[in-house]
Amino acid sequence: MTEPKELPKQGPLPRPTDLGEARELLKRESFPAPDVQLVSMTAVEFTALCPRSGQPDFGEVSIEYKPRERCLESKALKYYLWAYRDEGAFCEALAARMADDIVFAIEPAWVRVEVRQNIRGGISIVAAAERSTESPPSARVRVS
Repeated sequence: MTEPKELPKQGPLPRPTDLGEARELLKRESFPAPDVQLVSMTAVEFTALCPRSGQPDFGEVSIEYKPRERCLESKALKYYLWAYRDEGAFCEALAARMADDIVFAIEPAWVRVEVRQNIRGGISIVAAAERSTESPPSARVRVS
């Protein structure tokens, strides 16, 4: 793992060299949480590689969390998600790894990551991973 780069204040993002670097940068670029109870972020242009075929899988990532002390910075999240572009992983593994990395970066009260891969071969895949130290809002039922 290389030492995380500084993200530029403006202009294009540098290309991530590896996921470990991107994970560290996600943590370092987080910021103090204001008085909010819920943060929701969606990336509609997510790409990873199929670990079997090496073909690109396109989809969407939704992240919802209850912050404690820190929040995710959106530019750092874009950089982090970009690091998956050359990463071979199943949809389920992507959701689990992202949830774990968000816990590493900001230690939220709870987090839910949902990865929705576009239809390929007639099959769409939706995988969700939740991590919590307190109960997430259980009244919400998600059906996509």
